[in-house]
Amino acid sequence: MTGRVRPRLVYERWTDPVAEEILGSAGIDVVKLDLDGANEQSWAALSSAHGYQVATRTDVAAVTGGEQWLAGPELLRRCEQLLAVCSAGAGYDVIDVEACTRAGVAVCNNSGPGAEAVAEHALGFMLDLAKNITAADRALRAGPLDDRTALRGSQLHGKTLGVVGLGAIGSRLVELCAPFAMDVLAYDPYVDAKVAQSRGVILVGLDELVERADFVQLTCPLTAETRGLFGRRQFAAMKPTAFFITTARGLVHDEAALYDALAGGSIAGAGLDVFHEEPPRADNPLLALDNVIATPHTAGITVEAAHDIAVATATQWRTIFDGGVPPRLLNPDVWPRYCERFSDILGFSPSAATVLKMKGHTR
Repeated sequence: MTGRVRPRLVYERWTDPVAEEILGSAGIDVVKLDLDGANEQSWAALSSAHGYQVATRTDVAAVTGGEQWLAGPELLRRCEQLLAVCSAGAGYDVIDVEACTRAGVAVCNNSGPGAEAVAEHALGFMLDLAKNITAADRALRAGPLDDRTALRGSQLHGKTLGVVGLGAIGSRLVELCAPFAMDVLAYDPYVDAKVAQSRGVILVGLDELVERADFVQLTCPLTAETRGLFGRRQFAAMKPTAFFITTARGLVHDEAALYDALAGGSIAGAGLDVFHEEPPRADNPLLALDNVIATPHTAGITVEAAHDIAVATATQWRTIFDGGVPPRLLNPDVWPRYCERFSDILGFSPSAATVLKMKGHTR
């Protein structure tokens, strides 16, 4: 192919209009995917796309056959020009990374920009559960309160926090908890002891973490390794005074096992921002329990986070179509084949500097 091809990017939505502003001056054709429109139109847009900002699982849940718009083998088969796919946030369970790597498609997420929002939300769950804030609010609204001491809570100070996943969110949560002088344990097979020590954290196995922690926080992505990570055995090993909190993805924990642990008093309570089915049905048994507080996957939805994620998203797409290394590339092994496809499809190759940088990235 001779001459550069104008790149084409398909997206479902931006978290903030600033993304459109950043991309508008970059010489990129930007096309909105209408999930409520005709399938033929959507496939026509995607079949010619070089980049796809993948719709979230919540977006597609309300659409008949919505799973087809996630980045899996079928979509990759139909979109032969596709060079890169990106998830809207830190989670990337909407993308089949292995299938993309086989197809020579780069996979990126947007970890980092929303970490503050999610970490603050997780801390909010901890404070709410410990201090019985939501429980007290419910009791007041239900009628006359005979004995306020029944709402006696506990304090975070001096307790043990167990973090499952020490990425951007987990690390920021550790920082936010520093004023409470908590002992912090972490389970993350991809973090070494030296890094953990620099963050004031003791690395332990998952079994030890659940046995010792007063607050168990899931902040890990949903992957083949973490799917079903938390089940009956883990809940049974927790202290009866401990709280389970997750801002990760619903399928990391077993909802039925969690319900039994909460209803049977095996653990004290839970703060849930994610569910197996999103949005959760009103008759989800967990929502009927008094020792559960819940939000509809809104931990990362703040004005500031929406803006920052949009900026990071658009900037990453500009980097991709300029021939650079995406700053949040999840499958670096794809790089040699990706470069070949990039050159064939867009008509130019990543710069020598980019290739050298990538070699350093993959070591």
